[in-house]
Amino acid sequence: MTTTTSNKINKPVLKVGSKGEAVKELQKLLFNHYFPSPNEAIDGVFGPKTEDAVRRFQIRMFLLEDGVVGNKTWQALYKGAPVDMPVLKVGSTGGFVQRIQDRLQANSSYGVTGGPEAFNGIFDSETEKSVKELQKNAGLAVDGIVGDCTWFELSKM
Repeated sequence: MTTTTSNKINKPVLKVGSKGEAVKELQKLLFNHYFPSPNEAIDGVFGPKTEDAVRRFQIRMFLLEDGVVGNKTWQALYKGAPVDMPVLKVGSTGGFVQRIQDRLQANSSYGVTGGPEAFNGIFDSETEKSVKELQKNAGLAVDGIVGDCTWFELSKM
């Protein structure tokens, strides 16, 4: 399994109870670019609403959904895309394949068919077919391999 490497961002770890300018920066990134809400204040207080937005962002970016803003979450916020993701293709197995299958199934245009048993964490020909369709519709190289550009398209679903 190959992953891309990213530089560490010099930002503090933030979680519920954190306060200050770094939290304001986080809130601006989340609320202005990813999860806008007219009822949200950029107040520098990491409370339940900020935590909820962080968790939703983490899910979208295939990150551990813990509500804590660490280095990988900061990186994804600045990049606007998933970071340090494995390259997946036919024969790959595991949790990331399962998450791709779930994401593709959630979008009826690219659904992996075959019912729940098809979401088995095995990158098979059906998963490859759905990935190729996504790549074609996104204007990407159609190779059935999930690399950085395909991860980005998946994160927008």
